[in-house]
Amino acid sequence: MRHLALFIAAVLMTSAAAAAQTPSVVNGTLETHAIAGSLEREFDTITKRVTGPAWIGYAVPVPARGSDSGCWSGDGPYAARPAGPIKLEGPDSLFVLYRIADRRIDRIRVASSECPLDAGGLTVYWLTGVTSGGSLDWLAKSVSADSTRRLESSAMTAIALHGDPATDRLITFARESQDPRVRADALFWLGQRAGDKAAGTIADAIDRDPDTEVKKKAVFALSLMPKDDGVPKLIELARSNRNAAIRRQAMFWLGQSGDPRALRFFEEVLRK
Repeated sequence: MRHLALFIAAVLMTSAAAAAQTPSVVNGTLETHAIAGSLEREFDTITKRVTGPAWIGYAVPVPARGSDSGCWSGDGPYAARPAGPIKLEGPDSLFVLYRIADRRIDRIRVASSECPLDAGGLTVYWLTGVTSGGSLDWLAKSVSADSTRRLESSAMTAIALHGDPATDRLITFARESQDPRVRADALFWLGQRAGDKAAGTIADAIDRDPDTEVKKKAVFALSLMPKDDGVPKLIELARSNRNAAIRRQAMFWLGQSGDPRALRFFEEVLRK
């Protein structure tokens, strides 16, 4: 009996976990499919089958963050959140959603796994068993392919929200993409990460990127980093970088920081 009880408990826990990864869909139809191969193959199969607009989505694990509790989407937090208990720990998964029209992806959205989804009368094909790595590989194709600027940008946002597993992908885009807008987007998201790898990539972009606008975005990225990482580097840039545009950008973002070290730096400059 004890083994039977443990088995039933395990089944219930597994079912609960699976349910947490499956969205509540209103104003539409939900079809669930277990992924059998790559995401590229699954998308190809579904897009060949559907005759009109539809959505394809899945959940991926992400580090739980208390500040992300409640319902939010890629367009920003909702003004009104669902009534209920306030969760002190944020959700541990992320919904990634792709709108399909004319047999191609025309929109990518991300949402908290706590959000009910209004499908606008369309079918949502929900894929289960998607890994973070598989999701990142597929999203990277949307960034690298000949896609619209909006699609590139939303794919990059989705990549960044995968948490730490995405850092190396962002670094690759920042260093290797031929598109300066993609490099700038990657640097923006790296600026919201702490750590030597992110900081080193941003510093390399300021020194070596051939596009001045990308360099400026890299300086902005420094201003987004934790202040103990970003402020000293901004001061160093403002003090000694050979590029006047970069010095001006560093001074501007130091002025926005309100950090005592920035104020002391400005006092030093004014005394000269």
